[in-house]
Order: sequence, then C-alpha cells, then structure tokens
Amino acid sequence: MTDGARSRQNFDEGWYFHKGDLFIPYAVKGGMTGGLTDCGKREEGEWLDIAYVDKEAQHMQEGWESVRLPHDWCPEGQFINDPDMGSRAGSHGYLQAGIGFYRKRFTIPAEQLGERIELSFDGVTGRSTVWVNGHLIGERFGGYTSFAYDITDVLRYGEEGDNIVLVKVDATDHEGWWYEGSGIYRHVWLQTTDLLHIAPYGIYVTTTIGQDGAAVVSLETKVMNEGEGKRVFTCHTVIRERVGGRKVAEQSSHAALIGLEELTIVLALHMDAPELWTPEHPFLYIAMTELYEDDKLVDRVETRFGVRTIVFDKDQGFLLNGNHYPIKGTSNHQDFAGVGVAMPKALIAYKLNLLKEMGCNAYRSAHHPPSPELLDLCDELGMLVMDENRKLDSSARGMDELKAMILRDRNHPSVILWSLENEEVLEGTVMGARILRSMSQLAHKLDPTRPTMAAMNHGWSSGGYAEAIDIVGYNYGHRGADVDGRRKNPDRLILGSESASYTTTRGIYEDDPVKGYCTEYGTNIPSWGCSPEKSWTDVLRNPYLTGIFIWTGFDYRGEPTPYEWPCISSHYGMMDTCGFPKDVYYLMKALWVDEPIVHLLPHWNWPEREGEQIKAVVYTNCDSVELFLNGRSLGEHAVKPHYSMEWAVAYEPGELTAIGKIGGAAAAQSKRITAGKPHAIRLEANRIAISGDGADVAAVRVSILDMSGNVVPYADSLVHFQVEGAGTLLGVGNGNPSSHESDKASSRRAFNGHALALVQAGLGHGSITLKATAAGLHSSKVVIEVSAE
Repeated sequence: MTDGARSRQNFDEGWYFHKGDLFIPYAVKGGMTGGLTDCGKREEGEWLDIAYVDKEAQHMQEGWESVRLPHDWCPEGQFINDPDMGSRAGSHGYLQAGIGFYRKRFTIPAEQLGERIELSFDGVTGRSTVWVNGHLIGERFGGYTSFAYDITDVLRYGEEGDNIVLVKVDATDHEGWWYEGSGIYRHVWLQTTDLLHIAPYGIYVTTTIGQDGAAVVSLETKVMNEGEGKRVFTCHTVIRERVGGRKVAEQSSHAALIGLEELTIVLALHMDAPELWTPEHPFLYIAMTELYEDDKLVDRVETRFGVRTIVFDKDQGFLLNGNHYPIKGTSNHQDFAGVGVAMPKALIAYKLNLLKEMGCNAYRSAHHPPSPELLDLCDELGMLVMDENRKLDSSARGMDELKAMILRDRNHPSVILWSLENEEVLEGTVMGARILRSMSQLAHKLDPTRPTMAAMNHGWSSGGYAEAIDIVGYNYGHRGADVDGRRKNPDRLILGSESASYTTTRGIYEDDPVKGYCTEYGTNIPSWGCSPEKSWTDVLRNPYLTGIFIWTGFDYRGEPTPYEWPCISSHYGMMDTCGFPKDVYYLMKALWVDEPIVHLLPHWNWPEREGEQIKAVVYTNCDSVELFLNGRSLGEHAVKPHYSMEWAVAYEPGELTAIGKIGGAAAAQSKRITAGKPHAIRLEANRIAISGDGADVAAVRVSILDMSGNVVPYADSLVHFQVEGAGTLLGVGNGNPSSHESDKASSRRAFNGHALALVQAGLGHGSITLKATAAGLHSSKVVIEVSAE
C-alpha cells in the first residue's frame, strides 16, 4: 500500500473471455487443485481421489478472447428474430444474452500478507458467480448495484504462486424489460486496506445551513478492526474545496477498538459562508478522512460532497437552497451506440452534456441504480438525480439491494430523492403498501435527508399505497390523475415521474411501418402519453406538480414501439442512440432555456413533391416568427407560449428560413437548404485531446455533405473507418432504430446523413488518426491527441 494507507487498483486489464457455458463442479471441499477455477496445471496424487476437484477443466482454458473491462458481449452478436433462441425477443433488442466466463491471472506481493484485500465489482449483469484460486467466493443476482468480496484468505502471496479469478455471468434471466446487455459491464477494483480501516461506504456526510449562511457538516465514520488485538487510533478529517484545495475545516477524534469490532465516530465541522451546490454552479468539497495509529497513517478515504438544501413543498414543488426550482428532467437507460451498456466515463459525460445543452437539469436512472461514474459526473457537471431502485421487493435480497444503493450513493449532492419502484403491479393494493412501507422505512433509516418516492402509473388513491412514501410519482398523470390526486389530497407531494412519451425517428417525416420508422412531426403519441408542450405547460400552470421527467432523453436498445421487428431499439428519445438530436430536442430546448431559440423542420429535399404542400413546423421561445421561402415572406405570426407553429408551404427547392423575433427585433433564425448529391465526408470529434489511460473515448460525428457543405438529409453512404496510432475503434452507430449492422464493425452506413465512430485511447501517449472513406465521396480524417495518464 502507498504510505500505509489503502490502495484502490483498477482491475479492468488482462481479462480473458469465453462465450458460452462451461461445466464447473461445485466444490464440496474448499479450493481446487488446478483447472479452470485455479492456476495452471492440475496437481496429481492418489490423495486427489478423495477430493472433488476440477479434473476435466484443463482444456477449457484454451481459445479465450482477450478483453478489457467494462465489457458487454451482446453488441458483438447477431440480431435474431426468434425468442426461442434466447434473444429475449424485441423488448431486449433481439440480441442473444446467454452465459459467459471471465478469467484473470494476477500476482500479489509477499509484503501484502497481513492486509485486507477486497475484490469489488461496480456492476455485473444478471447472475454472477465468482471463484478465486478454486474457492467459490460468492454468487449474486442483481446487475445494477455494486458488490465486493473479501478474498484475503484465499490469495497466494509472493512465492506462493499466481492467483486466478474466474467470473461466470449468467444473463439468461433478466431484471428489466429493456436492453440490459451481458457481461462485467462496469469497472472492477482490487482494494487493499489495513485490518483497521474505514468500513465500505462507511462515511456519511450531511450538511445543515444556518440563517447566517454558515454550514455544519456532520460526518459519520464507521471504523472496523478486523484483526485480533486492540487498536488505539485517531480519526482526522480535513475539508477542502475540490478545485484549488483551500482548507475550510478540520477536526479529530481519538478512539480505540478491540478485535473484530466496529464503531461509528461522529464529527461536526463548521464552514463559514460555504459555496452552495446547484446544477448551474456545481461546487464541490472534499472531506479527507484519515486514521492514524501512533502517528502512522493506516487508512485514508476521500469523500466528495456538496452543501445544499432540498425541500419538496406541497404548493411550490421543489426548492433548491430555498429557491423555487422546476425540475426539467429526462428518464434514461444506460446503453449507447457502439458499446451497449459497457459505458466508458467519457461517453457518460458526453450524454450528460448533451442533456444539459438541451436545458435538462435532472436525470432519472430508469429503472435501476446508475453507475458510480454517472453520479460522480452529475455532481461535477451539475445534474439533479432521481436514484431509482430496481423493483418493489421487501425480501432479504430486495432490501439488501436497496441498502446497497443508498449506502453507495447517499453522499452525492446530485441525488435528491430515492425512487423505490416503477410501475409495479401491486401499486394501489394493501399488500403493495406493506412492502413499500418497509422499503421506505429502511431508506429513511439509512438516509433521513432525502424523501422516498414511487413512480406509479395506477393506484394513486387506493390501498394506502401512496401514503407509504413521501412523494407520489405520477407516470403520465396528465390523464387527470395528478390534478385529481391534488384535489382529493391537498397536502400530497407530487412529481411528474414519467411524462410526455411519444415516438419519432430522426430525419423521418412520414410513418413507415415496413421499415419501422415514426415521423418527426410527433403524431405518434401512445395512449398513455402526451406531447412535451402539454406536459411542461401543466407544470408551469400548476407548480405543485414540481416538474417532469420526459420519456426519454435518448433512444435505447430494446422495447421497440410502436413497431417491432425490424426495429431493434426504441423511438422515444429526444436524441437517437448516438446522441444526434431529433427535432423534438429543440422543442425541449425552446421550452427549457432562456436564450432565443428557433428550430425549423422538416429538411427541404422533396424532389418528387414540387408544388405540393409541405407542413413546416417551428419550435421557438420567441414572441413571433416570420417564415421566408427563397427570400419571399410567407407571413409573420405571433407565438402562443410553449406551443409550436405550423405553415403549409408549397414546395420549391432552395432555402426555407424562419426568423424569430423578440419585441419586433430578430433574435434567432433557422434555415433549411435543399442539398445536392453526396460529395464528401465530414468528421467532428467532441474532443481532440484525450487521456492515454486505455479507457478514454472521443465521439466522432460523421456527416455526409454536398459540394456546398450542406448535410444531405437522405444520405445512406457506407462509411469505412481506419484507425492508426495510439488507439482503437471502440464501436460505431448511426441511430437507425432498424439497423442490423454490427456496432463492432469497422464500417457503418449513414442514416439520414449521419453516423458515429467511437475512438478509444490506448495506454501511453501519441496521436490517433481516424480516417473515413466511402465510395464516390471525398474522404476525411481527424487527429486526436493522446496524453500520458
């Protein structure tokens, strides 16, 4: 360990993967003596005959694929329209899940003997089983919460030999009705501590702000002594500003612990005039907690937190730091083009920044706990979070899952509430209320500072269900349930937990059931859904509704609606699976941001419809809009606040322009120009400098242009990618909900003018050159610099 404190080693490198099941006999005695779950050559001897050993597994170690975690094997497979093949049918994206194995050989230095060593998983899909050196360490079902195993006793140290960890991932069962992927899809860590150490998730930080603006930081630290003797120590905490490192408070406490016991130390630290955390000003502090024994550092844990107050009020909705703060949220699953659910941190940040640019200030992790990295980024970038438990379940396993989520996530200032369930069958029943009440009580015990909620789509007024939680979530309450619930329960706290669901396909302006496309005009509204304009207008008219979470921020794999095969992903998003904005993205931006916005649709390429009436739509937050066709005014109209505008325009090629005005003066404009034939490729990287840590990623947007540099809205050129230098092509996509091309290929067909390439850095420094070519088009390249970690 470094300077006596804990170490946390990233354990993502050096794994080998095998797709398919392998027979691993259950060990009736501790440990194997070779074979798949242990190291190298199987031992020989007559004594083996009385032990149950992995005798036949030696040959199973051949032919495994080298992989780096996080890893989702589903995007590497073929789309199959056959639920009997184990593809989980359409709701899971027509991709086979199945069973896979991961295996890694590693060494532990001899000097680490006597320390505590833990293997920690941020997330593994489905059901996982872990062996270390032939010992069955643990089994777990639950792919969305983090878990860890103490492997201290079963390791080999120094000259004792190498170590093997084997992980079986069984993703044939599923937890949700959306694409969940398959594999060790989040990070793995090897953590080492002294036997005297701070417990896992053992630090809990809460803040209170006085009328004078000063804050008191209450910091609870659970300390464990996993050795045999008594340990006398000092617990010391220093609070610093995350950026700049200025010290703002510190305090110490002396304590003692006998062997195999634990205690909780409570410190109260005072901060004068702290900076308050908001999405617009996400100011963070760091509490550095250290344990000293005879002036020797034995453990250190860094905890990030923010100072802020949250209140849900029955009349004003959400108050952040005492100010009315309407929640402008989106619901999101965790997958993305090119990678499935194995999301690098850089891509999570890419998605969050796209949401913030749209005006979104809140993120619902639907319908499961998010990755630790997502919450870190929400803290840093400024995004409120509805942290959602997987399901209604007060069994021992269900309560353990809920506990794991809350203990892991409760220090994040971005997290403002705990959603305990989503659209469960037992909503509105007395049995469901009993289950929900038990879960809510546990949540309050673990974290009294945040309210509990259930995202309900029925049963709001029956069985005592709504009374079991603090906030009643209304999924599609625009149908009258939310207003009716308010009338019947005037003190009820209400939140639009899921709202405004309709289906659109980027760049499509006529429904196409054969190809599985939905028009961008937004006319495909499910029976349970409504338009974003209505949903948001309801909030503005009725502040007690608190805010909304649009379904969804991004299209996601699986759950194709209203069409199934050939569709393999949803159409609900404000953006497609690559993060390319749809027209509705700009509608939400016009509703949610203060800067003048004008967005005009559709594209202006209709060669077979000259003279026909084309519906032109404008999304804007301006006072009025004037529309021009090839310089001729088609009239100026006043804007009804929070609603779109329409014109019927006789098509002729050229330029259609919408000019938004505020107070009679031009404030913003949007143009649609008739594009010519595809001529060239344009590459635009979201970042031209990334870190050489083997994980960092740049998202490169691909556009097909005409000779004048206009995007060709119908272009479907097959683009080939070549990567040279200090990185690799991680994946590709195009946002087409019916594309059956592989996300792991070196080429991708453009969809309505666009595609996406993900470039990942290797270890070290240098540069990455991505070149894109297509038949009949001028090629393009982009250079991304890679700096040493």
